[in-house]
Amino acid sequence: MALLPPLDPILPQITAATLAIVFLVGAGQKLFDRESFTLALDQYRLLPERLLGPVALLLPLLEISAAVLLLPLAGRPWGAALAVAVLLAVTGAVVINLLRGRADIDCGCGGPEGGQHLSWALVARNFTLALLAGLATAGASARELVWLDALTVGAGAIGLYGLYAAANQLLANAPRLSKL
Repeated sequence: MALLPPLDPILPQITAATLAIVFLVGAGQKLFDRESFTLALDQYRLLPERLLGPVALLLPLLEISAAVLLLPLAGRPWGAALAVAVLLAVTGAVVINLLRGRADIDCGCGGPEGGQHLSWALVARNFTLALLAGLATAGASARELVWLDALTVGAGAIGLYGLYAAANQLLANAPRLSKL
């Protein structure tokens, strides 16, 4: 018995495309400014110094791989599994540092919202992204996709990414707003 009833096929398409955008934007920011990302990784105090550079390159490459695998239907289960694995790894690092009382460090997440400090809201955000990865692999009804569905998927993915970016910006601004 399936956890969810068969969905309209555009819903898994929209969630997969949205996750691909999230991972591609995050990876792009990390690769564009590897030095800052390496410094953010160092702040977590979880890796030996000699591994910081390789991990700073490996993590965005894994994000790109997840994004690319999420787009075609045949690769989607692998892309979703890789996305969840990456999310679990980085969320584990966040949780460890939150439990250590080290919330005032940059998450290193990448993205246009800029420096974001560690928080339990960040953990919830990553959990939501993992749920989206599950939804991306949910069974879809056998309805044929038409050209209008492609427009719906594109608009839906851009809209969901806009909501994601807005929520992320609120998370990034929360410490500054609380000081006002």
